Amino acid sequence: MGPIGVFDSGMGGLTVLRALHRRLPAEDFLYFGDTARVPYGTKGERTVRAFAEQNAAFLMSRGVKMIVVACNTASAFALAHLQDRLPVPVLGVIEPGVHAALARTRGGVIGVIATRGTINSGRYQELLAREIPASRVLARPCPLLVPLVEEGMIEHEITRQVVAADLGSLQGAGVDTLILGCTHYPLLKDVIGRFMGPDVALVDSAETLAEAAVGLLKERGLNRVGTHAPGKMAFWLSDIPWKFQEVGSRFLGHPIDEVQTVNVNEANWDGHLDLPEVREDNT
Repeated sequence: MGPIGVFDSGMGGLTVLRALHRRLPAEDFLYFGDTARVPYGTKGERTVRAFAEQNAAFLMSRGVKMIVVACNTASAFALAHLQDRLPVPVLGVIEPGVHAALARTRGGVIGVIATRGTINSGRYQELLAREIPASRVLARPCPLLVPLVEEGMIEHEITRQVVAADLGSLQGAGVDTLILGCTHYPLLKDVIGRFMGPDVALVDSAETLAEAAVGLLKERGLNRVGTHAPGKMAFWLSDIPWKFQEVGSRFLGHPIDEVQTVNVNEANWDGHLDLPEVREDNT
């Protein structure tokens, strides 16, 4: 009966929470946004992995039964690390997105757009290249799209220009499937879809992860049964909720009434978890 914990570097993971809640309306959710240390996409592996440990420890301290890493960069750098160390199931956004893209491609190129950190990690490229030739994978960083989304400039001319500049090299490259490898990007589906054209399938990592979560909960016997009451959502941040409620409501699709804060430097103590220190060699 415990909640499902979801963490992200900020508010982009709310698109994942929205998809999860739509598929699992009876479940309780606890969302943690690491707004004190956002963004993760410009940081290195060792740093992101340490942050992810603290985030997971805080969620564990609140009695969660599953953790969803709703951040592509944290999924790339820290997912396996957390899965090896935590006593609850841990899901990330990358593998479900890869599986969905492989199922939808018609033999053409699979494109990946994400933050620079996610692209530089090579995780999407690595997983895709296990199933298709590496020549059929094109990955492009799109660092300017995140702030544009958070400023609400979804249909702004500047956003359309940035999309054209960042995705221009994917046009004419035989792309038939495009992975939206950042949780902010689903809000730009219409803009990106118009630019890439109707023949390019867009893969939303939030939707594919929600499907994976439903299956895993049932497999482990963790899904909430015997109640038709709607689940609750609780929101925690590592810094003051400046603009989180206003902007986050656009991501989530309904108002966010209350937000609480926690000192992330105390998260490991609160979590009572004996997690090994992150190794200096990044292995």
